[in-house]
Amino acid sequence: MFDLVFKGGTVIDGTGAPRREADVGIVDRHIAAVGNLSDEPAHRIVDATGLIVAPGFIDAHAHDDCLLLSSPDMTPKLSQGVTTVVAGNCGMSLAPMPRPVPQPVTPPLDLLNRGGEAFRFATFAAYLEELRQRPPAINFAMLVGHTTLRVATMQDLGATASDAEIGQMRTLAAEALEAGAIGISTGLAYVTAMPATTDEVVRVCADLNAFGGVYCTHMRDESSGIMDALTETFDIGRQLNVPVVISHHKLSGAENFGRSRETLPYIEDAARKQPVCLDCYPYDAGSTVLEVWRVRRCDRVIITWSTPHPEMAGRTLNDIAESFGVDREEAAARLMPGGAIYFSMDAQDVDRILAYPPTMIGSDGLPHDSQPHPRLWGAFPRVLGHYARHRALFSLETAVHKMTGLPAANFGFKGRGIIAPGACADITTFDALTVDAGFGYGERVRPARGIVHVAVNGAIAWENGAAAGGNRGELVKRSAMA
Repeated sequence: MFDLVFKGGTVIDGTGAPRREADVGIVDRHIAAVGNLSDEPAHRIVDATGLIVAPGFIDAHAHDDCLLLSSPDMTPKLSQGVTTVVAGNCGMSLAPMPRPVPQPVTPPLDLLNRGGEAFRFATFAAYLEELRQRPPAINFAMLVGHTTLRVATMQDLGATASDAEIGQMRTLAAEALEAGAIGISTGLAYVTAMPATTDEVVRVCADLNAFGGVYCTHMRDESSGIMDALTETFDIGRQLNVPVVISHHKLSGAENFGRSRETLPYIEDAARKQPVCLDCYPYDAGSTVLEVWRVRRCDRVIITWSTPHPEMAGRTLNDIAESFGVDREEAAARLMPGGAIYFSMDAQDVDRILAYPPTMIGSDGLPHDSQPHPRLWGAFPRVLGHYARHRALFSLETAVHKMTGLPAANFGFKGRGIIAPGACADITTFDALTVDAGFGYGERVRPARGIVHVAVNGAIAWENGAAAGGNRGELVKRSAMA
């Protein structure tokens, strides 16, 4: 007797293999059979006729550390078919924070929580324990952030860490890895981590290999200095002898348009010598903290949140500057602290990076923005709809692989990201003819189109446009650490 059967659908199994007609039978939290199950009894049968039945999507780059606790229904992710998130990216994690976090919260940690009350966990283990006690609707794999470690231990974030501070950071990082973190992330492009030398990063991350962890990095430069930043990234990976994940690979600034023709072969060459992978979000605009230097390099900017002027969220910086009667830089200064969407990339570079076979999909969504970048709610359906169906940039099988089997393999998530007997029963069904992001820049926030069912660990969690309850999300570890 199956607990649940997805019947009559077309299975795309996450490996990149061609689609096939098959039923998927689930017992408890795992897939028990894939094939013709028409004569098999089941407690519940889900009619998947006309739908694609795929593994649940894995968000390779998320910032849901606080959302997992504050909104455990995880609607922005669940509604687009995501069943597992990799959070703690770009050097930012909620834990560990063994001392009171500065007020106001030090950027970019304010992207996770602006009030600071969420940074209450002295240890990473305490944070994970609360997630176990109050499980969210989806699975979570966590990184510990290097910037968080700096804030937790250093008196002067504008300096290189002392030997004693590096020792304290390494101790906190080791505790996080032992508790269940899958690796360490850095955000070396942010002011709070720019002073960190390569040596500091290597020494703080010195225990990664012993715990089988990965090194994920928002590199030091994603514009004119990107080749040097890539070289540093590969060097850190070699010194630590660990896999490297290049976060949200992009080329920022008009002077760098087209340089993906240079970066991708360099990444490919490095990957022949050491474990290297990358993720990308399917948009030509990024989103992060509002900073004057970023505004100078970008003609079009949309404000996503502002502490002194919350009413300006969703408006362009040009419009706000005009209403204030000042120039753009002065307007940005008046809006800070805040967040913004920056249109700083070339669409052809985005195409080239997305189409690169080893590229995983990550949303890089910021769930606490008042008017968020549409990637928070729509990154994965946009890959399926805009890029696979409309643009034919790659096949639907390839698109699904980029969001399922590929990240599962790169992060070492054994038994996830595929539809096969014995695998975890994380399933997403969608209508291949209608699936796409639900809104674009400046539009009203709404769920994606075409996502019909989402099952997490064998239980339906999303169905026909609404959450189904029964939170069954769990901590996901690398297989090397299981």
